[in-house]
Amino acid sequence: MLAGVTIGSVGGLLGAAPALRRFGSRRALTGAVVLIPAAIAIIGVAAVMHTPVIATVGFVAAGLGIGSLDVMANVEGTAIEVRIGRTTLPLMHAAWSGGAALGAGLAAACAAVRITPATQLFGEAALLLIVGVWAMRSVPPGTRAENRDASLSVRERLRAWASGWADARLLLIGVVMLGVELGEGSANNWLSLATIDGHGSTATVGALAFTAFAVSEAGARVFAGPVVDRIGRVTTIRVTAALGIVGTVLFILAPLWWLILIGIVLWAVGVSMGFPLGMSAAAQSGSNPAARVSVVASIGYFANFAGPPVVGTLAQHIGPISALWLVAVLFVAAFAAAGSLRPTSHG
Repeated sequence: MLAGVTIGSVGGLLGAAPALRRFGSRRALTGAVVLIPAAIAIIGVAAVMHTPVIATVGFVAAGLGIGSLDVMANVEGTAIEVRIGRTTLPLMHAAWSGGAALGAGLAAACAAVRITPATQLFGEAALLLIVGVWAMRSVPPGTRAENRDASLSVRERLRAWASGWADARLLLIGVVMLGVELGEGSANNWLSLATIDGHGSTATVGALAFTAFAVSEAGARVFAGPVVDRIGRVTTIRVTAALGIVGTVLFILAPLWWLILIGIVLWAVGVSMGFPLGMSAAAQSGSNPAARVSVVASIGYFANFAGPPVVGTLAQHIGPISALWLVAVLFVAAFAAAGSLRPTSHG
């Protein structure tokens, strides 16, 4: 069922650029914003009926909405950065981290007061639909995606999109995304369990560990803009990736709870900048920003969704703590590829 999210996300990533060009930013974004709560409601129906098939349909629809929204919102966010001349994308991505923390808190609260998962999902769907449609009124009409020659055939457009996968700089940006997104996805899926099973903590401490991670990631993104403007994308990625390496090593090896907590915070800082700065660098690296964002976002999504099962497979053989050495190794790869985010004559 969870594979449906990945399948839907790939479709959303591929369809985002054509949707922006065809419908314009406001209508395309509104479509994605409506699709996501509709998908959550479908999953709620599946929870009531105990039907895996309906749940899978909901997961595919959710992935489609999330994947397309990611590309569209980052194209819009990059256009804002260019217009105002300041780094703002990390602050925008802080809203995602805040949403993760809020979602975890809502789920815990609903469980504590015995609200059923279906009721929770229906309530969240209604809230997201109302807030999302209201927020879309602030998106200006038109599109920030580059207009393409309407005479091009579908095959020619696919070939043009595929050419991005032959762009060495985009692929290196993708390596940065791969490293940090595997670290983020692994934390989302395994941090609590590793804290409980690997460090012998209670379930409550495991939940608090992930909360500390989400809050730290959001905090780093909130205050990152002026820092990036001062020291640049490359140095920012190198510093945060280095902190991520230290953080994961501390989490794996530290014998004391306060050192483990420091490790969680540094791990969160390590993953905080790769996605927003990678998206911004990709969008400003050449023509057709939506297609270029789609390429690096595809790599990031692959790491975020496919990485945790790999870590889980390793955990079955070597334990949940030792499996996290993969996260540290990929932080090293992100550090090494950070130079690809250096601004060019395009942006």
